[in-house]
Amino acid sequence: MANDALSICGLTKRYAKFALGPVNLTVPQGAIYGLIGPNGAGKTTTIDMVMGMGLKDAGSIKIFGLDHIGQEAEAKMRIGYVSPDLPLTAWGRVRRLINFFRGFYPNWEDAYCLDLLKRLNVGWDDKIATLSFGARIKLGLILALSHRPDLLLLDEPIVGLDPVSKQEVFTELLEAVRDGKRSVLISSHDLHDLERFTDHIGIIHKGKMLLEGQTAEMVERFCMVDGETAQAASFADISGVYVQQRDGNRWRMLVDRSNGTLECVKAKGLTVLGKTPVTLEELFIALVKED
Repeated sequence: MANDALSICGLTKRYAKFALGPVNLTVPQGAIYGLIGPNGAGKTTTIDMVMGMGLKDAGSIKIFGLDHIGQEAEAKMRIGYVSPDLPLTAWGRVRRLINFFRGFYPNWEDAYCLDLLKRLNVGWDDKIATLSFGARIKLGLILALSHRPDLLLLDEPIVGLDPVSKQEVFTELLEAVRDGKRSVLISSHDLHDLERFTDHIGIIHKGKMLLEGQTAEMVERFCMVDGETAQAASFADISGVYVQQRDGNRWRMLVDRSNGTLECVKAKGLTVLGKTPVTLEELFIALVKED
């Protein structure tokens, strides 16, 4: 839809040893969306496709209703992009990089940029090559934020950051989206922070989306069930059941409660001994482990 910040439909991309998709993903306008998955799951590939770094095999990518290739220039003006792999050192000093970068964006705000440099402890005249890894990440964030983009694409923006730097980055991101108009797609392995920070989550594994939805609803939708059966039983054919452990007739399983799955499990002979809620991290590990 045109009012969605990002809409991906049926996206596929095949490489020699990896296949992405089909991926369907929607970032509503004003949402903070966390894209999570193991290493090699397809997170960076998906973001690269949005940025036009590689041609998709099939599917569509819309940025505020704009085709990411056919209307590339207009679409990219509305995006701020951060990645640990951004090549920044070629410009020598921070001021040269900023002066080059700002020329592409009519909405660039010098005062805001200088304020971000100060708050994130990056010097105007610093040599980029001598900056720590964390400082270079923060410099990339400053470049992404200073033109007030409508959509932030953040590929592992907190990887390798110490706790203080990580807190600084999250503070600036929350400030940037406080008005509810800007949207964020962030990929990260830090599931504890994403559970608190995001309002939407997508879980991707082996190139395919396992789940997508509002963070709180997704976490509340599942529970961990411990139980036992009086005789041999199988639960593999029940949709929404993800067996985690079995010891004889004792079972531990993740259960999707949204469609009466727990009642189906009981009907097949499981006596429930306990039910516990799950965190986002526990949900993620259980889904990937089962897969």
